Amino acid sequence: MHWCLTPVTPEFEESFAEDLEDYVAECADHLSAAREILLDQETSSNPTQISKDQLDGLFRNFHTIKGLSGMVGARVVEEISHRLESYLGIVRKDSSLLTMVGVDVLINGLGVVESAIAAFRDGRPEPNVAALVQRITALSSSLPTGRNTAESPRVADVPMARKAKFTAALGRGDRLCIVTFSPAPDVAARGVDVNVVRSRLQAVGEILHAEPKSVAGGLQFLFVLAVNPAADFTGWPADNIRVEPYSPAAELAEVSDPGQTALPLTSVNLVRVDLARLDDIMRSLGEMVLTRARLENSLGRAAQFLPPGERRDLEETVQGLDRQLRDLREGVMRVRLVPIRDLFSRMRLVVRDLTRETGKDIDLVVSGEETEIDKFVVERLADPLLHLVRNAVSHGLESAADRVAAGKPPRGRLALRAAAVGGTIVLEVEDDGRGVQFEAVFARARSAGLIAVDATTDPMAVLDLICAPGFSTRDEVDRGSGRGVGLDVARRAIEQGLAGSLTLDSRQGAGTRFTARLPLTLIVADVLTVSVGGQTYAVPQTVVREVIPVEAGSTIVLENNELIRHHGGVLPLLRLDDLFHHPRPVGSYVALVVGDGTSAMALAVDRAVGMREVVVRPLTDLLVQAPGIGGATELGDGRPVLILDPAGLARYNRRRVAGSPVRAGGLS
Repeated sequence: MHWCLTPVTPEFEESFAEDLEDYVAECADHLSAAREILLDQETSSNPTQISKDQLDGLFRNFHTIKGLSGMVGARVVEEISHRLESYLGIVRKDSSLLTMVGVDVLINGLGVVESAIAAFRDGRPEPNVAALVQRITALSSSLPTGRNTAESPRVADVPMARKAKFTAALGRGDRLCIVTFSPAPDVAARGVDVNVVRSRLQAVGEILHAEPKSVAGGLQFLFVLAVNPAADFTGWPADNIRVEPYSPAAELAEVSDPGQTALPLTSVNLVRVDLARLDDIMRSLGEMVLTRARLENSLGRAAQFLPPGERRDLEETVQGLDRQLRDLREGVMRVRLVPIRDLFSRMRLVVRDLTRETGKDIDLVVSGEETEIDKFVVERLADPLLHLVRNAVSHGLESAADRVAAGKPPRGRLALRAAAVGGTIVLEVEDDGRGVQFEAVFARARSAGLIAVDATTDPMAVLDLICAPGFSTRDEVDRGSGRGVGLDVARRAIEQGLAGSLTLDSRQGAGTRFTARLPLTLIVADVLTVSVGGQTYAVPQTVVREVIPVEAGSTIVLENNELIRHHGGVLPLLRLDDLFHHPRPVGSYVALVVGDGTSAMALAVDRAVGMREVVVRPLTDLLVQAPGIGGATELGDGRPVLILDPAGLARYNRRRVAGSPVRAGGLS
């Protein structure tokens, strides 16, 4: 037997990397579809009643993942997917065999498959699946139509081209056997190799299918053989040749039944694009925006030397270019947008696990699953959303007994909401639990030295405290909370990693709501440019609710805090000229109203210059990072302009005025 080994070249490695990316992406689609079916099933009024369409969908998803894994060599994924598929194959024959234990095994198996795919992608050791395999095997064996699949070898799916051979053999009344040959030094010493085995098989029947199979410790060869019912295989086991009955009925039915044939992985009118390539396009688009800004500035300087007609033509050309760039930006953004549904589905699994661990009954209410957001933002939102959900279950929702004692229903309610508001995504995590215990938070902060013993208890500082690194109101550590890193990580990821903001609204005894506001994209953004002390700054348009004029001397001073009247109420005023050590303006000025609810405030600036589309440059160097600065940009004249983070500025100002050492979210 001759083996031809292909040398590993850079071209081969690049090709394998592309195949791996396609494999992971395709599996992610099928995992998402299976997750939706299983979660809907578990939360239904009767989880053990499942429709044929749902069973067929689950079967196809695991079947496809198994096939894809076999092609790329992900053996653990292939094995688990095959066993789950085999169990579903039994249940498909009689859906009444599905039990809550079976639903639980399928959900756990889904998680293990996902972990194994991630490990295979990253080159990490694959997870230990022995316990899951044992559960699936025991479950399958316990069913009336089940059998222990762990003891039987398996041939790959029957291709269409071999269907005629199987059908003809069955029509002749032949007996079908599956023959496994395991090469070993002792049988090789007796001259028994795969070629000898093949000759023996051809002497007693017809080989319908042959397949080498990699197993732990070496290689096996599998054959499907059609023989006369009277064929005798006495003595073959001594040569490591095992012969067992084989029925291809399930595979043949699968091939012949159009309703169960695996569909194409992607539709012909869809193209899978690597996110990195879209990032490159967005960066190029950002450079074009800068070039357009420079062209506009150059036109302004040259306009005085041009006749009116030529100047008007150039202005119209620049305006047309501006419209085209905006259309291009919106088009690229539409390509990058994906529904947040899959992320919310993952949170449903998290709540499911936390419910079992804590013993709390929780109704998870999800809305806005169709809201679309940049794929880059979605991938980096999973971790902070996970911490917010865990915090709501561990700290927010009470036990059933405590809820009944407080006059509430025994089942807690946790809501996940997403909505697109202008160019911003608003994400809410709300529970109807006990609410933030403000006095307990301040007491723990004083004992930890985060605030002075005689410091005033400002409710606005509560979010800073509970998001401080290492801060926790729990004395005991469990799987869900107590380490003081959850909200710290969530806020840092949202505000620094995603250029968003996180606010808190809580009422004691009535519940807590965390609200995250995120930009649709992190590369190109619309900003409002403002002037402060002769310097130009940029404020993201998505955070500015209103621009109002302020007359000199119209502010109110209360306990060293400056306030302005606004719509029948008052807002705290933060003067950027004081914060940045610029001279105060003489006369009237303008204020930018940012935030909402209890976090609303006004930023005082000399004047608002206008709206611009800019390229956002993150400040990744620790030496140039500063509280309240979200990044930098250029307006076309070559001079850098800082992009302000109003929420960060407000936190910094509160700590500056109070003299507090709190470090919230890593912003100072």
